[in-house]
Amino acid sequence: MERLNTGIADLDGMIGGGFPHSRTMMLTGTTGSGKTILGLHFLHQSCVDGKKCAMIATEENPEDLMEQAASLGMPLSKYHKQESLIIDRVYDERTEYMKDILDFGVSEIDELQSNIVGLLDRIPKKAEVVLIDNIGVFTLNMSPNEFRAQFDTLIHGMAKRNVTAVVVMDSASDERMGGIAAYSVYGVMKTQMKENPYTGSRERVLDILKIRNTKIPNDPLRFEITSNGIVILKQQ
Repeated sequence: MERLNTGIADLDGMIGGGFPHSRTMMLTGTTGSGKTILGLHFLHQSCVDGKKCAMIATEENPEDLMEQAASLGMPLSKYHKQESLIIDRVYDERTEYMKDILDFGVSEIDELQSNIVGLLDRIPKKAEVVLIDNIGVFTLNMSPNEFRAQFDTLIHGMAKRNVTAVVVMDSASDERMGGIAAYSVYGVMKTQMKENPYTGSRERVLDILKIRNTKIPNDPLRFEITSNGIVILKQQ
């Protein structure tokens, strides 16, 4: 199976060379645990490798995401200017829409707030790599059954177009949906902040829960976020 580099060489070496081509990986985790940065690594590496890339930004301003990436040694704005990276500003649309419905006293939430399937139409036709961050924002008014149906359709649609995708989903949303997203995707990685029982200090860990047809580490990987992005630490 063809693999795409994650942008973190040590991680690639532990998962058979990278993320599987034309499959969807899910990154989940708590706030500040590094899940978005992990996704940005993959997006930047794909741009470097000459892939046609797209980012659907649902939770943050795209400029803030690009600034964050640049501070970690990943100049995404360069590829955005070259149009090899297309950014869909769903976040801006969501916030403007919410302002409008509040101004008009409307209580119903329309498809922009819960239409996961509609993201397929927002992915550029020539895109080879897609980062969606964060799919969890669409789940606030959805049942687990509705989420599963829409999420499966999104993943199936991307696979038919041979898109290699990384979908970020915050832990709170994942838990609210009963953890069913993990059954739909090809692989799941979870970032967490944990207390080291030996040092008493908090540290970030990456738990590779599954990647189909791939030998993966049994134990969580300790990592740090440096000026060059994520660095996998020597395992204890």
